[in-house]
Amino acid sequence: MQTIQSSNYAIYFNEKGYSYLNNELKISKYSKVFILCDSHTYEYCLPYFLSLLETDIPLEIVEIEPGEAQKTIETCVQLWNALSELGGDRKSVLISLGGGVLTDIGGFVACTFKRGIEFIHIPTTLLAMVDAAVGGKNGVDLGHLKNQIGVISNPKAVLIDTQFLETLPPQQMRSGFAEMLKHGLIADQTYWETLQNFSELTTSNLDELIYRSVEIKNTIVLMDPTENGIRKALNFGHTLGHAIESYLLENPERSLLHGEAIAVGMVLESYISLKKNKISYDDYIEIKEFIHSVFGRISFSHSDIENIIKLLIHDKKNEYGTIQFVLLNGIGTVTYNEQVPDSFLWEAFEDYKR
Repeated sequence: MQTIQSSNYAIYFNEKGYSYLNNELKISKYSKVFILCDSHTYEYCLPYFLSLLETDIPLEIVEIEPGEAQKTIETCVQLWNALSELGGDRKSVLISLGGGVLTDIGGFVACTFKRGIEFIHIPTTLLAMVDAAVGGKNGVDLGHLKNQIGVISNPKAVLIDTQFLETLPPQQMRSGFAEMLKHGLIADQTYWETLQNFSELTTSNLDELIYRSVEIKNTIVLMDPTENGIRKALNFGHTLGHAIESYLLENPERSLLHGEAIAVGMVLESYISLKKNKISYDDYIEIKEFIHSVFGRISFSHSDIENIIKLLIHDKKNEYGTIQFVLLNGIGTVTYNEQVPDSFLWEAFEDYKR
């Protein structure tokens, strides 16, 4: 697969990524290489990665616990201290080897340590490959509120090796699949239709689909790096999805993976698109039924819905205290900065249950 060029970095695939990385480490003047992983990637991904790494630069492995609960400023403080104690300086490079939590927090830590060191993302989950590692967003949560603290700053490179997907459980694969569905819904109807036959696809086809998702996201980001306009399209399903994810993080026994919450959000926001006469009823039913067939349904009480709607005020797209939605304008296109009455939100949840 061809390398994808972004604004000031490249996204490499499979063996091309290791060729790039080993050459970069050979010609660079890095003083130390820090590899950030969690306990899962330390066990399942790090040995394979190290077997392909060729460098004489001193390596330090820094490990954190897995999961969204680690995506905090407190974890950043621990990592800043670790980098400092292990001799990190302005010439160090940080390689994030993991899923979306790792790439988000790794990028943020690198951007802020010593006023910024270079960093490279090596995503190991489907969600991180098609979404989190691409686009330059780095940050952490504020309590249970998603991605409230962060910066937009690009990595030195992103290396996507689909071999890592063999270590993923099905639930994690489904989580990443939600972001791929989003890319089809917002930008490419043909891609959306192809993804509906996902169960029939081979591993080689999965490589091609990941490539298409990265291509879609990168194209949108290049048009609007700082999310003042069309990049907001990438938040389809996320206004309600993030609120649902944040709310359920307070109830660990009910918490959802990011993609699972976004899947719910896409159904809800598709219903709102229908209510605002932006998609047809047939399109809505197609979206709803397919997403339910993959992700099932989540149960929400009246109190749950009330609290989720209250959390919408913290969404990053909001301006001047007004909640802004991204809605479909037919499958394959979107409209953004859409205001939605609370009555539509309640109706969306009611229809979701049916």
